[in-house]
Amino acid sequence: MQSLCKQSLHAKAAAINAGATACWSCHPSSQSCRQLQSSSSSALCAPQHVARLPQPFTAAGRSTSSRCRVALRAMRQAASKQTIAITGATGLVGSRLTAKLAAQGNKVRVITRNVNSARSKLQYPGLEFFSLAQIEQAVTGSDAVVNLAGEPIGTRWTPEIKRQIKQSRLDITNRVAAATTKAPESARPKVLVSSSAVGYYGASQTASFTEDSPAGRDYLASICTEWEAAAQKVPNSTRVVIIRTGIVLAQDGGVLARMLPIFELFAGGPLGTGKQWVSWIHRDDLVELIIDAIKDPKYSGVYNGTAPKPVTMAQLCSSVGNTLGRPSWLPVPDFAITTLLGEGAQVRSFGLVYIATCI
Repeated sequence: MQSLCKQSLHAKAAAINAGATACWSCHPSSQSCRQLQSSSSSALCAPQHVARLPQPFTAAGRSTSSRCRVALRAMRQAASKQTIAITGATGLVGSRLTAKLAAQGNKVRVITRNVNSARSKLQYPGLEFFSLAQIEQAVTGSDAVVNLAGEPIGTRWTPEIKRQIKQSRLDITNRVAAATTKAPESARPKVLVSSSAVGYYGASQTASFTEDSPAGRDYLASICTEWEAAAQKVPNSTRVVIIRTGIVLAQDGGVLARMLPIFELFAGGPLGTGKQWVSWIHRDDLVELIIDAIKDPKYSGVYNGTAPKPVTMAQLCSSVGNTLGRPSWLPVPDFAITTLLGEGAQVRSFGLVYIATCI
């Protein structure tokens, strides 16, 4: 298995943009057009070439060419628009993913426990809202399903919270798999993109992990193992992509949002020793990875959703401090983290290194 990194995303985007300038005199799916797209074909349609035509044909040629470009561009855009069902659409990643998919003209089906609350948070065109009781209706007829739902883990772990962390992930994933299986094959989603976490590998301050590494044996690893197994219950006709995400960074939520106010007060610093590794990914890059996994049939199996190079907790805090013009000098001792988060402190205190390879 291989992971996707930011460079490859940008490369794919550049390739798509380059293709948009291809010659419009043939259908985009034809062999000749594909050859033109790979050979700087935009020059063949450039105005200077049209200007060389005899005068009686020039205006008509330009007019026809313009109409063709508009019509074929509309055809390409219409063909790329999909119906996508999402669980966890109001969360840190799901809300940004929903906004981007809606902005691209896709129809987004939001599957949620609280329809009224989701409507108030997600106000974009092309959205439909479904309760958990309507999950079969939401999944049937969708081109893709993105499964992101789950209770947050960065809290104090009581026995009840641990139960909720696990069950929230397994319950919704099992429901998605069952609804996908029950859908008629002609109306079955072509792809399921399901979230997991790099906690799958267990905790270590020295080991490095790739997608082929075995599962760990701690609490988080056991959750991820069952979580991923639930997603694999869909029929073979549905492609499955599992993304094991690292720590997701975004200014308005998650870990980074909780760090910023502390740094603003000149009290920022690393958690624990600061030597633990942090495998991270920016939210926007994760959203692009999910969209790429939906649209590109080459994606299948497990991918580490992390940046290619992890950093230490001290380096992360130093970068935050430098960006804000604040020092990173006041480390939070291990005993304080344990007092605050209990068993959940292992999420913040133990480092894990996940190797992401560009494709």
